Amino acid sequence: MQRRHFVQTLAASGLTMAGGQLIAAGTSQPRLLIVFLRGGYDAANLLVPVSSSFYYEARPNIAIAKPSTELDSALSLNADWGLHPALRETIYPMFKNGEAAFVPFAGTPDTSRSHFETQDSIELGQPLDKSKNYRSGFLNRLASTLVGADAMSFTDQLPLVFQGGTRVANTALRSVANPSIDNRQSAIIAGMYGNTPLAATVNQGFTVRDEVMQDMKAEMDAANRNAVSSKGFELEARRIARLMRERYSIGFVDVGGWDTHVNQGAASGYLAGRFDELGHGLLGFSQEMGAMWKNTTVVVVSEFGRTFRQNGNRGTDHGHGSAYWVLGGSLRGGKVAGDQVRVEQSTLFQNRDFQVLNDYRAVLAGLFARQYGLSPTQNEQIFAGIKAKDIGLL
Repeated sequence: MQRRHFVQTLAASGLTMAGGQLIAAGTSQPRLLIVFLRGGYDAANLLVPVSSSFYYEARPNIAIAKPSTELDSALSLNADWGLHPALRETIYPMFKNGEAAFVPFAGTPDTSRSHFETQDSIELGQPLDKSKNYRSGFLNRLASTLVGADAMSFTDQLPLVFQGGTRVANTALRSVANPSIDNRQSAIIAGMYGNTPLAATVNQGFTVRDEVMQDMKAEMDAANRNAVSSKGFELEARRIARLMRERYSIGFVDVGGWDTHVNQGAASGYLAGRFDELGHGLLGFSQEMGAMWKNTTVVVVSEFGRTFRQNGNRGTDHGHGSAYWVLGGSLRGGKVAGDQVRVEQSTLFQNRDFQVLNDYRAVLAGLFARQYGLSPTQNEQIFAGIKAKDIGLL
């Protein structure tokens, strides 16, 4: 069997690896989870600019009402911003408790408005004016910088963000109960590589897969008795938390379905359902982390925001600036952080989108510096040419 066939076979089992050697993180390493909302979610209906009359003019059918006693109105964050009511029982209490914050006008200077190009640009985290190295994602560079970091991508395929010289495992947790390769097949594959230089890598790959399966067994049994909700993202998020609580210090997961060109809805509807699902997943993750939640930071990003004005189909189109979520047990949250500007027609980017005032690389570099104590030189290895921006959350 050729090496590429082995990689394909191992990927089919739900686990692939790339780069150097895994090192167990233990329980002392801070935890970081990046949640990537693929599709470019509508940040203006998540973080609602309630003090902007232009917002209500631009969205006659899909705007979220100003904070009031009505259940379908925005949840007040401060005088300028409100939160989508779908997060009333999940993220809003975390915000009030100082465990959640939001960063508006966030994103990348990439203005292509192409899903794939902008997603690649963010995951690589490299200067836009230089040729891209598609074998160097920013989370792989972070893992390479940290001592004893153990990373896992909770995805079907190893994403660009984890490509690089440090070995990273990936496994999707939506269907861990049914691996594509059973133990008999695993033994055959391992035997084929028994006397080759790849023997250790093959065995290690299956060992990690087996560890994941064993760690998840009790939780899956409970789910079969309806002890844990299997709806949407929450079950997967809780599985991720169990693994990160015990072993993995850096994690990545992506959530699709955010490209809302048609009938995205307002306080209810398609987008509201996505927010509800995501909120329950993130809350479930925090609960499942237990005591390790105090040592954990979660950052929710997307490739771009949406057009500020609704389109003719009561949806929104590809935009520019977004709003990032930051959660954590030791967060100095309960605030809307970062550079901001009053939301008016005159402040839109190209008269259509939120501006990007908080470069995602600078924001992440600032969080990394606070969470890991990284020096400017170390951060330069992760985000070349970018100065860390401390927005006061850690």
